[in-house]
Amino acid sequence: MRATIVQLDIVWEDPAANFARVRALLAANPPPPGGLVVLPETFATGFTMDSARAVEGAGEEQQAFVAGIAREHGCVALGGVVTRCAGIHPANAAVAFGPDGKRLAWFAKIHGFSPAGEHGAYTAGTQTTTFPYGPFVASPFICYDLRFPEVFRMASASGADLFIVPANWPVRRERHWLALLTARAIENQAYVVAVNRVGRDPNSVYGGRSVVIDPMGVVVADAGEQERVIHAELDEALVRDWRRDFPALRDRKQWAG
Repeated sequence: MRATIVQLDIVWEDPAANFARVRALLAANPPPPGGLVVLPETFATGFTMDSARAVEGAGEEQQAFVAGIAREHGCVALGGVVTRCAGIHPANAAVAFGPDGKRLAWFAKIHGFSPAGEHGAYTAGTQTTTFPYGPFVASPFICYDLRFPEVFRMASASGADLFIVPANWPVRRERHWLALLTARAIENQAYVVAVNRVGRDPNSVYGGRSVVIDPMGVVVADAGEQERVIHAELDEALVRDWRRDFPALRDRKQWAG
């Protein structure tokens, strides 16, 4: 199975421009049929705290765009979008669609980034989710969720062996990004496909470093610091064999309280 990362220089609060950028990048470096395409967190707008404007301007179009990418390339596509939900505010969500354009998963970011006021602008999610991708069980998380290993463990207990993490992660905390992604892969004996943005918005500068990390903690693909598309192979046998030969997940204790 092949993962395709779209490391995007997001145009601030301009969905039409960002849709065009994604289309152009994938046209120049298309994913293989049956592959997995991943776009960053809030790829259509940037990490704006004007969630009402983001969802009113192109909320439904964002999901439709991700579904269109899946249909056009015959793949599974996952992107970070702003969507309406049952809460007072919209959700900062990750949505995945299959090659037929049908939705496979919807996940709302569980941990709002309080230093930016996200907890007051978006409705937080309350649960993890999984969906099938070929021989893998995939589970999405979003950016700040990466700092909370317990939710990854919950997804692992539900069978997840592939974590997908779209983000807008600032360059000043790049060492945290890479260290935490590696830890989530090693401790859960799972692949991590992490997709960051590049460029800048009114609040931060972003350095990319989108990566694919295998269950051994090896970085098998790194997008560097420029806007680009990269591909990486995901080997299900590596996950299966490592979990069998080094059964750390089986040996973990279940603690109450």
